[in-house]
Amino acid sequence: MLKKFLKRAILALTVAVLVLPIFGGAGSAYAAKGDHGVDWSKYQGARGTFGYPNDKFAIVQMGGTTDGYNMYDQWTYSTQVASTIAQGKRAHNYIWWQNVTSNWQADQVLDYFLPKVQTPKGSIIALDVESGAQNTDAIQHACDRIKAAGYLPMVYGYKNYLQTHTDLNYLADREQLWLAEYPNYAVTPNPNYGVFPSFKNIGIFQFTSTYIAGGLDGDIDLTGITDSGYKNGDAQKPVTQTPAVKQGQQIHKETHNYTVKPNDSWWAIANRYGMSMYTLAQINGATVNTVIHPGQVLRVADNGQGQEVANQVSQPVAQPQGQYYTVQYGDSFWSIANKHRMNMYTLAANNGLSINSVIYPGQRLRVNGRVSQPAQRVHYVRYGETLSGIAAQLGTSVYHLQIVNHIVNANLVYPGQRIAA
Repeated sequence: MLKKFLKRAILALTVAVLVLPIFGGAGSAYAAKGDHGVDWSKYQGARGTFGYPNDKFAIVQMGGTTDGYNMYDQWTYSTQVASTIAQGKRAHNYIWWQNVTSNWQADQVLDYFLPKVQTPKGSIIALDVESGAQNTDAIQHACDRIKAAGYLPMVYGYKNYLQTHTDLNYLADREQLWLAEYPNYAVTPNPNYGVFPSFKNIGIFQFTSTYIAGGLDGDIDLTGITDSGYKNGDAQKPVTQTPAVKQGQQIHKETHNYTVKPNDSWWAIANRYGMSMYTLAQINGATVNTVIHPGQVLRVADNGQGQEVANQVSQPVAQPQGQYYTVQYGDSFWSIANKHRMNMYTLAANNGLSINSVIYPGQRLRVNGRVSQPAQRVHYVRYGETLSGIAAQLGTSVYHLQIVNHIVNANLVYPGQRIAA
């Protein structure tokens, strides 16, 4: 009975996908279940690349961690978000999540990435859980942090891996899943539901890693979750603004749709609209070596706006400034940090203070982010060592080691403990 029900459900979903309308080519993307989209990392370049004109969203890698302690950024993140919005599509985020096995590690990763989010509030921040050691509680703790920050958490991965390394039922009861399963590595522009990784609460299905020739992840939105963060799913109506979103909106405002005609080329189209062919290719997530074909829809500069569009494309995207909290009567570093799910030492250091500093009502404190640190030196405590002795060996202060390593009691360290300077 269950198998018959699943077959009927999958057939109904397939039919629904086949009859979905396609809106506006490369123009604004509007809400609809069954929207196709892509996900990117640095391998898709500064402006990313879409597979087909009817793609409606991109999920962009911010960076991640491979050890739960050290984070890396994707240099393409901000410009890919801006490019997505410029093309009238919805932008979301994901973080590579490997060997994060404690809530403390999860906090460090999110303290680092949450202030850097360039998509609007309410948009997706997915955890890419597909490699290394995992901890279900740490994943859920991170999802709760993402939700508390005003974003929509998702858990990405392969069903078999997630079932082996996490309590997937527990996670799926609380968050929508983004699951991947591919029938093969042939070019696959539409999902094959014969290999659908059936499970509860799947919001996005990544159905191929070869959406187009040469490789590109292809995804389908099964629930409308990619509308999140955008009013009625319209990419030009984000719930909140960020520097990348503003840049993308400005480029979109100064461009319009153009349908490629026979014998067109990047140079011919760009020349017609007073643009550089390199800028034209960039704002369409392509290069001048990308083949264009009749019927394809591109964004081109409005009359007289060619140089302004070029200026916008070449303008670096500013980083968000983070969130601030105004100190109230009775507040302390501990109470403020606890309210914002931070470590109180991180809170103090982010504001150039120590936890012994006096704070006062009306004072503004930055309440997310991470202490900027140079490359770390690591020392493992030996029997009989003290924190003050280790600080002297590493050429730093006890206070610095307490902040970096979240040590509350400077008199309490133990053999084998990892101390980073």
